[in-house]
Amino acid sequence: MNQVKIAVLDMNNNHANEGMRCILQQIRNMQGNTQDELSYDVFDVRSKNEIPDLDYDIYISSGGPGSPLASSDEWEARFFDLIDQIIDWNKQNDRKKFVFLICHSFQLVVRHLDLGLLSRRRSTSFGIFPVHKTDEGAEEPLFEGLPDPFYAVDSRDYQITEPNAERLDEMGATILCLEKIRPHVLLDRAVMAIRFSPEMIGTQFHPEADNQGMLRYFLQDEKRNHIISNFGQEKYNDMVAYLQDPDKIALTESVILPGFLTQSIQALDLSEQFIEQN
Repeated sequence: MNQVKIAVLDMNNNHANEGMRCILQQIRNMQGNTQDELSYDVFDVRSKNEIPDLDYDIYISSGGPGSPLASSDEWEARFFDLIDQIIDWNKQNDRKKFVFLICHSFQLVVRHLDLGLLSRRRSTSFGIFPVHKTDEGAEEPLFEGLPDPFYAVDSRDYQITEPNAERLDEMGATILCLEKIRPHVLLDRAVMAIRFSPEMIGTQFHPEADNQGMLRYFLQDEKRNHIISNFGQEKYNDMVAYLQDPDKIALTESVILPGFLTQSIQALDLSEQFIEQN
């Protein structure tokens, strides 16, 4: 039996959210579906400056509110140092460390690695939208089982555009998805997912979002009134309908993050066997 340790980086800065619940539920589901000994610890990165060390096998870094632009906060430098250490570790060791970056974390790491332009959107993107695969995304194992386009929860004030092709090539990174096609809007389509390396992937959208939990959340009077007042009744009705459609959010949630955990654990098992045999 292989021991696998997971670090969950909570980037929500003490704000209530559904994302952390969903991430932890995915891990608990995996604990019940693997023979490996799976454990996890949660790190409150932004409000308590808690950063894991390299004693973990898998790192999942959440979305969160606020600006991903450069700051002087102590946690930010320590977070980037961890990312750099993991990248260096994977270049030098057979037993790799695997990373999944969601929304805010994705934006931070793209900025840190200079892979694209991080900027504020003209208006907030909030809702459930189609996400379109690139040619590389069509070959991405984590997206197998998803149609093109597939649907995902998107909630952001910032975006990644103008990919840095030279830096992407230098890292061996590939763009996997772009945001919805908007032929009437003369703006670049935002990058929605990047495969940074064989061990590290990130999404601008929220693959952890579950339809049942989010439906309960959006049916609350306060949240419903907030959405309608800020985005309109039609947007609210569309979101509720999409959350009840098994081929949209429920499908995305069942494929991407569980697939990442499964593939990471399988790779760790294989590397452990290789190390034991040699």
